[in-house]
Amino acid sequence: MKLDHSQPLEYSSEQGRLNILGFWIFIGAEIMLFGTLFASYFTLEGRHGSGPSGAEIFELSPVLIETILLLTSSFTVGLAVHAMRLKNKKAMMTFFIITLVLGAGFLSMEIYEFNHYIHEGAGITVSAFTSALLTTIGTHGLHVTLGLFWGIFILIQVAKRGFTPETANKSFIFSLYWHFLDVVWIFIFSFIYLKGMM
Repeated sequence: MKLDHSQPLEYSSEQGRLNILGFWIFIGAEIMLFGTLFASYFTLEGRHGSGPSGAEIFELSPVLIETILLLTSSFTVGLAVHAMRLKNKKAMMTFFIITLVLGAGFLSMEIYEFNHYIHEGAGITVSAFTSALLTTIGTHGLHVTLGLFWGIFILIQVAKRGFTPETANKSFIFSLYWHFLDVVWIFIFSFIYLKGMM
C-alpha cells in the first residue's frame, strides 16, 4: 500500500481517502433521515390531544446538562484527533475515553428524560406529538449508543496496533460521526426543547 506522507495519517492511503468520502456520503443520508424526523415533528408538534404538551413536560436543567455533556465531548474528540496527528497515543486514548464517558453521561441523562416523560403520561402511543418527539429523540439516542460501542472498538484497536493508516482513518471517521451527532443535538435543543418551552 502506497502512502502519501505529506497528508495526515488518516488521509495517507487512497483507501483511507475513499473511506472518508464514503462516510461523507453516509452523513448526507443521515441528514435526510433526521430532516424527515424534524419535518414530522414540526408537522405533529401541536397535536397532543389529551396528552401533555412540550411546555408541560420539558425541563430545562436536564436538557442543559445533556447539551453541556455532548458539546464538551465534541471538543474532546477534536483533541483526540489532534493528539493522534501528533502521534501521541496516550493523549489520544485519554481524550477518546473522556469523549466516551461524556457520551455515556449524555445517554444516561436521556434515559432519565425518557422515564420522566413516561411518568408524566407522554408515552409513544399517547399522541402524535409524543410519538414524533420520542421517535426523534430516541433515534438520536440510538445513534449515540452505537457511537459508544464503535468508539470502544476503535480504542481497543488503537491500544493493540497503535497508529496505522487504518486505525487513524477509523478514529477520524468516528470523530466526524460524533461531531454530526452534536450538530443534530443543537437542532433538537434549539427547535424542539427551547421552542417547546416557550
